[in-house]
Amino acid sequence: MKKIMIAGCMLFTAGLAQAQQKEGKVVYERVSQMVARFNINGVDQEMPRTRKDNFEVIFGSGKSIWRTIEKEDDNEVSGGDGVQIRMIVAGNNDVLYTNFETGKRTEKREFMDKTFIVDDSVAKLKWKMTGETKTILGKSCMKATTERITSQTRMNIENGVMERKDVQDTAVVIAWFTTEIPVPAGPAEFQAQLPGLILEMDINNGRQKYTATSISDKADLAEIKEPTGKKHYTPAEFKAEREKLMAEMQKNNQGGGNFRIRAN
Repeated sequence: MKKIMIAGCMLFTAGLAQAQQKEGKVVYERVSQMVARFNINGVDQEMPRTRKDNFEVIFGSGKSIWRTIEKEDDNEVSGGDGVQIRMIVAGNNDVLYTNFETGKRTEKREFMDKTFIVDDSVAKLKWKMTGETKTILGKSCMKATTERITSQTRMNIENGVMERKDVQDTAVVIAWFTTEIPVPAGPAEFQAQLPGLILEMDINNGRQKYTATSISDKADLAEIKEPTGKKHYTPAEFKAEREKLMAEMQKNNQGGGNFRIRAN
């Protein structure tokens, strides 16, 4: 009798494993806290703003696609002295494809009305499990933390001339993920990071926060397509093209009061 009971438990456990969700769609709300600091004609100005956007990740067959599904209108803010500054959050029209098995990622990047296809590989971060748990959308989630170093662009405008400077920025990242859906998908570039679906993420103490608002076990896997284009760029090549376009924009706006600035 004991042998029969043990065998029965093993079959039940195997059944649960087989029933785990391996494909689906998650909708996220992203809240961004932005503070643009400018020095215009010797006057320091600060323009804080909170912005909300909605995105989705579709996953299945060892792949995922991340894209925007709704975005807030970009606002123009007066910077004084006739300067109009348009704040644009990076990534609102971008599409990110990730292959979990090969570690390849292909991104469609839009910048100043131009489209770039950027090929890259997944950069694995060093995550630390904290042992903390909580429930999100009915799923038991575990907390993990890491640090991410990125390059941030700071801009200074004086006498109609825009000066840009890249600075290193270290952000603490907190993620809540569930192994009940054992797929390494999640928000934005944080694909293929953890052994479960990320349902909540805080970057740099609230500078950006992603929160899953719905989970579906239905997904149209045909929508998970790698972006294509006539020309593909490496990350370094894309950065060089972006710098060139920014320099052209600065040249065209020298002495004027209308600037289009991309907040990264």
